[in-house]
Amino acid sequence: MLTYRRTLVLRRRKIKSQDRLVNWEFRDIFRGFFNYLISRSWNMRRIRRFSIVAIAIIVLGVSGISGWLTFSPPDLLLVATGYAAQMVCSNVFIARRDADAVIATDVQFALSHAVKRMKINVDTGKQRVEVAYLGLFARRHAQYEEGRGCILDSTEGVRSRVAETSSPPKTSDALWPAGDRVQLSDDKHLLAALNDPALQGPGMRAIVVVRDGHIVGETYGAGFGPSTPLLGWSMTKTVNAALVGMVIKDGKLSLNQKNLFPQWISDTRNNISVADLMAMTSGLKWSEEGNFPDTYILEDLAKDAAAFARDRPLVAPPGTKFNYSGGSSVLLAWLWQNAVGADSQAFPQERLFKPLGMTSAVLETDPSGTFLGEAYLFASARDWARFGEFLRLNGEWNGEQLLPSGFVDYMRSPVPASDEGHGPAYGRGQLWLGPGQGFTLPADTFMMQGHLRQVIAIIPSLKLVILRMGLTREDIGYSNAKLLYAIVAALRNS
Repeated sequence: MLTYRRTLVLRRRKIKSQDRLVNWEFRDIFRGFFNYLISRSWNMRRIRRFSIVAIAIIVLGVSGISGWLTFSPPDLLLVATGYAAQMVCSNVFIARRDADAVIATDVQFALSHAVKRMKINVDTGKQRVEVAYLGLFARRHAQYEEGRGCILDSTEGVRSRVAETSSPPKTSDALWPAGDRVQLSDDKHLLAALNDPALQGPGMRAIVVVRDGHIVGETYGAGFGPSTPLLGWSMTKTVNAALVGMVIKDGKLSLNQKNLFPQWISDTRNNISVADLMAMTSGLKWSEEGNFPDTYILEDLAKDAAAFARDRPLVAPPGTKFNYSGGSSVLLAWLWQNAVGADSQAFPQERLFKPLGMTSAVLETDPSGTFLGEAYLFASARDWARFGEFLRLNGEWNGEQLLPSGFVDYMRSPVPASDEGHGPAYGRGQLWLGPGQGFTLPADTFMMQGHLRQVIAIIPSLKLVILRMGLTREDIGYSNAKLLYAIVAALRNS
C-alpha cells in the first residue's frame, strides 16, 4: 500500500513537473513571440524610414536626371535624336519612302538600341520630323524645304536666304543619259553577276552598269527603283570637289589660294591652300573614328559646320600629312559658296545637276546655309551614274566643257602622303585611286566611295562606270571588290 501511494505521489509529481515544463515552454514561446513582435515593429519602423529615404533619393535622382536630360542632354543623345530626325525627314520628303520602313531600316541600322526608346513624329502637312528620347528628352527636329532638303533645327531666318529653284523637268523617253529609257544587255555573264546575292552584298539598294555611255545593266533592292533618291554619303565629297572646279573655271577661286579665313590670319593655318583641303592634307586636327568622332558634331550638332571645322587646331604642316576629313569638304563648300555669293544656293542645281539631267539631286545644308558637301547629297542611282559618266568624260557633257580642261586629271592625280602600302590611295580631287587600294582592275580605275559600301568605279580605258549603293555593315567582311571584278570580267568576255 505504501508502495502504491509512493508510486502515485511520484506519478503526480511527475505529471505536475511535466505540467510546469509545458507551462514554462508556452510562457517562453509567448515571451519570445512578444519580443519578436516588439523587435519586428521596431524593424518595420526602420524599414519604413529606410523606404521613405530610398524613395526620396529615387525621386530626387529621377528628377535630377530628368532635369539634366531636359536642360543639358548629353551630346551623344542629341546626336542620336538629330540623326534620326535628319534620316527620317530626308528619306520621307526627298526619297518619298515610307516613314516606318525608314525607321525600321536606316535608323534601326545606326541606332539599334536607342531607336526603341525614341518617339518619332512625322508631320506630312508641315513636312517636318520631330524626335525625342522617351518622348521627352533631347528633342530635335528636321524641316524639309523645297530645293534644299531637310535641315536640322532650321529657323525662319536661314530659310529666307535660300534661292528659289524651279520644279525638276519631267522625265524624258529619250535613251539614257539624255532621258530615262534604257536598253539592258541580255548577256548571261553580266546578268549572273548582277543577280548574285553574294556579289550584291547585304542591304544592296542599287547596282547600275554604264558601258560606253549607255546603261547596260541594273538591279535594285526591294522597295527601291530607278527613281528612288539615295544618300551617297562620302561620294558627295567628289561632287563637291567638282563644284569647286566650276567656281575655279569662273575665275572666282584658285587651287593655290591661301589666307582662306580671317580667323586664320594670325597663325600658321593661313598657309593652308584650297589644294591642301582638296587633297585632305590641310594639317587640321580631325578624327572620323572612335566613340565620338568629329563628324558627329559636324553633321548632327553644329549650327555652323564650317565654323566648327575652321576652328580645329593645326597639328601638322599643311601639305605634309594625309588625314581623311569631312571637315575639309565642308570648308571647301563654304569657300566656293562665299566666292559665288548671293547665287550660291542655286549654284549646284543650275550649273551641275540640271546640265547633267540629275533631276533627282538634292544637296542638303546645315542650319547656317552651308552645303554639307562631305556626305549629304541625295540622287537616284541613275543620276549618280550620270555624274560618274561625267567624270569619265573629263568634265564634258553634251559637247560643253563644264569643268576646267584637265581638272579631272588633276582630281585623279595621286596624293603621295596617302600611300598605305599599295601606292597612293587618294586623289587630289576627293576621290579614291584603285591601284592604291589594292584593286586588280585597270590602272586608270578611280572611285567615289561612301559610308556603308557606296561606290562608283570609273574605268576610262574600258569606257565603264559601275555603281553599287546600299545599307551594308562595314565590319562583316563584305567588299565591293568581288562585284566589280565580276562585272569587269563579264563585259570583257561579251
